[in-house]
Formats: sequence, structure tokens, C-alpha cells
Amino acid sequence: MSQNLLSRRKALQFFSAAPLLPLGSAVSAASLLAACGGSDDTTPVTPPVAKKNYVSATFTSMAAPKLDKPADMSTMLVKSQLKVAYDDKSEQVFDLSYQPFFVTGNAVSDGKGGKILAGAYFDINNQPIIDKTVAGKERQFFSDSPDGTSLLTVPGADKTKLGVKGNPVFAVVQFEYTTWAQDTKTDMYGKLPSPIAVLTLDQDVNTGKLSLVKYHNVDTSSVNGLWITCGASLSPWGTHLSSEEYEPDAFAARSKNNMDAFSLNLYGDATKANPYNYGHMPEVIVNADGTSSIKKHYCMGRISHELVQVMPDQRTALMGDDATNSAYFVFVADKAADLSAGSLYAAVVGGSTDFSKAGSAAADLTWIKLGSATSAEIRALVDGGIKPTDIMDVKTADPADASYKKIVANGKTEWIKIVAGKEKAAAFLETHRYAAYLGASMGFTKMEGTTVNAKDKKAYSALQNMQTSMVAGNAVNVPGNGISIPKQLVAGGVMELSLVGGLKDTAGTAIASEWMPSNVRPLIVGQDLLDTDGKTLKGDALGNTANPDYIANPDNLKFSEKMRTLFIGEDSSQHVNNFLWAYNIDTKQLSRLMSVPAGGESTGLHAVDEINGWTYIMSNFQHAGDWGGIHSTVKATLDPLIKANYNDKFGAAVGYLTATPTQMTLVSK
Repeated sequence: MSQNLLSRRKALQFFSAAPLLPLGSAVSAASLLAACGGSDDTTPVTPPVAKKNYVSATFTSMAAPKLDKPADMSTMLVKSQLKVAYDDKSEQVFDLSYQPFFVTGNAVSDGKGGKILAGAYFDINNQPIIDKTVAGKERQFFSDSPDGTSLLTVPGADKTKLGVKGNPVFAVVQFEYTTWAQDTKTDMYGKLPSPIAVLTLDQDVNTGKLSLVKYHNVDTSSVNGLWITCGASLSPWGTHLSSEEYEPDAFAARSKNNMDAFSLNLYGDATKANPYNYGHMPEVIVNADGTSSIKKHYCMGRISHELVQVMPDQRTALMGDDATNSAYFVFVADKAADLSAGSLYAAVVGGSTDFSKAGSAAADLTWIKLGSATSAEIRALVDGGIKPTDIMDVKTADPADASYKKIVANGKTEWIKIVAGKEKAAAFLETHRYAAYLGASMGFTKMEGTTVNAKDKKAYSALQNMQTSMVAGNAVNVPGNGISIPKQLVAGGVMELSLVGGLKDTAGTAIASEWMPSNVRPLIVGQDLLDTDGKTLKGDALGNTANPDYIANPDNLKFSEKMRTLFIGEDSSQHVNNFLWAYNIDTKQLSRLMSVPAGGESTGLHAVDEINGWTYIMSNFQHAGDWGGIHSTVKATLDPLIKANYNDKFGAAVGYLTATPTQMTLVSK
């Protein structure tokens, strides 16, 4: 062997001592060996294929379904593609489709040799809640409205014990409500305690396909049951952050805030449920065996929790507030990965930005500190029997008393006075009223999902509509609160918030976060279809009152860091079929990925860049065939098809966007 050539054996020794090269480096071990001049072995060396690097992902946009193909309008329709580009100039194209785990109302495995009804309701003692509205056909209630979903892994999960052949993966899915009892006459909204389930999934190591192995219903008795669980997110530490929206008004009569019916179904006692136990932020922890535990964080404000997004610092949480007269609320935890104690803030919006026009200048945000608390101390107030009148006095007519302050909250004008010494209780149990009392900007309408783009330090927030409290001159618009647009945009839009550190609250105290929103601007908005008067919504030939080629009434939001893509799910009364969209924040390309069954809502959105090398977009839908005025053209044709597809319209699908023949991936395989 020539002395100026390394032997293959010595070259391998060299590699064993050298630092590992980055994955996908243009310089491979084979090329270095070749540069060394070959081998002293007689066996020929076959160079390994150089690993290529992911560069970018783009989505093709599918057309909206039409009535000439009614089957397309009656199911989860996917005719889009994902295109993944690599640094060797190659491209991989995935044809996308939808893969359900189940349709609610179907029997699935409980992992114990038996079956459980998917989406089923249980009382405080974990006993089935029975729908008795049709004599002789009594059955357990189940939801037609699955919503927030998280996909995750748990350290120590044993696939053998779980009955999994590939990789053990878990999904947490919550069920917001059920629309009707089986008599189709009894409205059940807000009358049943929301269930949450943990799904044990088998991830095929070769294809990435996820298969349901076990369905575990979460025991919520320790947190007094759950109230209208809507959007959700995965925390940076791997737990499921749930929600309880439309907090029940503790000052309202129990018959008008659904407390009596809810309490009767939960406890078997119409008087037992306390409204102050609902409207909080629940957190679900998945165990390695596919079971779970749950807690509620009473210190994050009692608002219309839609979706919580925790920032990369694991302390700062931006919260959706799905209400009329909603606001930006931020919670800053005292400790990372622990939401049980911290400080709550509400925003004041500066300037006069027109949020209904994309490209408008950003409005500055300043922050009022509402208070600091632990979850334990606020729950102790509730368990101790605190009453609404112990916290504040609320009047619905002007008392002509200067000690009362006029506010607008939850679509109503009120005059309130805080009981001396009860400011903390007001901040965390009557959060909407107290924030308005302190001067927060309570003018947004139906602030839905939130998500974060960590690289650019941007957050995104969905406004399902821009009407009522946002429009200048309307009764529930508060002049001078920084939220006053010239005319309504029913189709709503997505806002972009800049995240910074070093801010102080309005009292001059430093806010202990590097991820506070400092301003907000409209990023992408919908487009109402209007009559010649420029005001009245007018449907197109199919019935849409918003342009079907733009977003309308955005709800779920999730951002993929690796794909640089904002995913947007619709909850629209303006699109005949609601859609799931992908918006690339660099190219500004908007692509329609999926259409949900007509009358349904796109929910359960969760974008997962990588689990064991595979990429997932979780997606569900709610209440298919829930007909409104815009469906008059399609209802007669589509209603029997949707009934046939989804358990007579009582069922809804939980699943994910997949690809053929294998699950999509951003990793070179």
C-alpha cells in the first residue's frame, strides 16, 4: 500500500474519533473515503447514498367542491398536495387524503378487552349519561363536536404493554358539546359535561400510519367536570392545554346560563354545579400507559378560553377569548413549565387601526396587570363558597352613583362597583368585568385560536368576525378603546402580533417575559359578498356569503416552524363548506387543503412537524349538516348523504391528513 494513502481501516478509525457531521451534509463518509484513495481491503466499497436536506414545503390548492358532485360536499374532501424540496434540487410530492381514527358514536377498543363509545358522555361518577328523549331507544349521549386535539409521545411508553407493534404515540381529543338529543328537538348545547379522551395509537415504522389501539376516557371528577371544551394546544413540555369557553355568567339566573341542566347531567342535582368552577384552563397529562390526569388552572383568568398558546420560554401564555367584547389576555407563569401560579395581564389597544384591512398599520399594545395568584388560592375561594355579590355589585341600569363605573362586557352595558378587598377575586373570577373596569380594550369580537411563530417572534390570533363591538357607533363598541372599524367584516381575519421583551405594565412595573405582544396588525382577512348597497350579505349561486377563495370566519390556528406555514381552520356561517387552509408567511401563498362536510366546522387542528420522522396535520370536524340559511340550495341534496356518512348526522370524524402511499414527512427517507 502506498504510504501517502490512508487505508480504509485507518480512515474508519479517523471517522470514529472525529465529530459527527451534520445530517445531510454535502460531504459524505463515502466521498471522504474516495478522496483518501480507496481501500486496502479486497471487498469493493459501495458508497452510501448521501442524505439530502429539507429546504422547504409548499401546498397545492384544491378547488372548492360543487353541487354537481354532491358526494364531495358531504365528506372530508382532500385533493391537495404537499411538495417537499431538498437541497439537491429534488422534490417529493405527496398526494394528501384524510384518515379518520373513528366517527363519534362508533364502538372502539377500551384496551381492556371491551368497547367504549367514541365521544361518549359520563357523569361525575364516570357513569354513562343516557339520552332518554326517544322512548324505547335510550342510548348513551355522544358528541357530534370533537375539537382541540394534541399529538404527542410519552417517555417510557412500553409498546408491548400497550399492545403496539410499531411506535407508541398518543392523541388527546376533547369534545366541545353535542348539538341535539336524538329526538332532534332537544337542544343540548352547554347542558352536558365535556368529555376528553386519550387515544393510544400505533405508528407504523415503515409508513407512518397511525392506528387506534385504545380509547381512554379522562376522569374529570377531580376538577368538577368540564364546560364547553373548545380549542386546544400542546404545551412545550408535552401536555394537552384544554379550554372552557363562554364562561357561565355567575350573576345570571341558573336557568339562563345552563347551570341547572349542566349540573343535573353532571351531578344528578340541578343545584350543585358552581359557575365559578368553569371558564378556566384545564391541563391533561398523559401517562406512559395511556391513562391520564387532569388539573384546572384557576389563576389564568375566567374568560371565554378558546385556545392557549404557551411561548418558547414555557412561561408566557397568549390566550384566545371567544366572546363579544373580548380582549387580549396574557398569563406569565412564575416558573417554567408550571401554570399553577403567575400574573394575569389585559391589553390596551392604541391608535385607530382598521383591523378589517390587511396591510393596515400595527396598533400598539400596552398591558394592565390584573393581578397575581396561585391556582390553589383562587380555587379555595370557590370551594369556600364565595358568591358573585361578595366580589362586586352589578347593575344593568345607570344607578346615578359615581361610585359605580360603566363598562361593556359580554355584549352588555353594565355599571359595577368592586367590593373593597376583593380585587383579586374580581381579577380571576370576574375577569371580563374587572378588565373592563380597569380600562382594558374589550372591543374585539370572537377572538378564537392563537399560535406562535417562534423564529420571527410573531404570534397569530383569529378573529372569527369583525362586527358589533368592533364597529364604530354600535352600542357595545367602547369609544376610545382603540378598536373601532368603519364597517363590519363578517368574514373576519387573522391578526399578527409582534413579541418582545422589556415591557412594563401601565403601572410602570417590569413584565417578566421576553414574549409579550407589543403591537397587532391584520395579516390576512376574509371577503364578504355584498349586495349593491355595499352592506347586506348576498349569497353566490351555491349560497356562500363570503368569497370561497378567501378565508372566512377563521377559528383554529396552528403554525408549523419547519414548513413556515400558518394553518387556518374555519368556523363559518358564510361558506357552505368550511375549509382548512395553509398560508405560507414568506410567499403569502394561500392554499385550500381540505373541505369538511357541508354545515360542519373545521376543528382539532394541530400541525406536527416531526414524530419519529413523520409529519402530521391533525384535523376533525363538528356538526355536519347543521343547516343555516346559506344552505338552502344544497340542503335537500346533501342531507341524506351526510346522514349516511356520519351516524344519521349525530357523528363526526377525528383524524388527520395523511398521504399515499405513506405518511408525509419532512425528513429524507
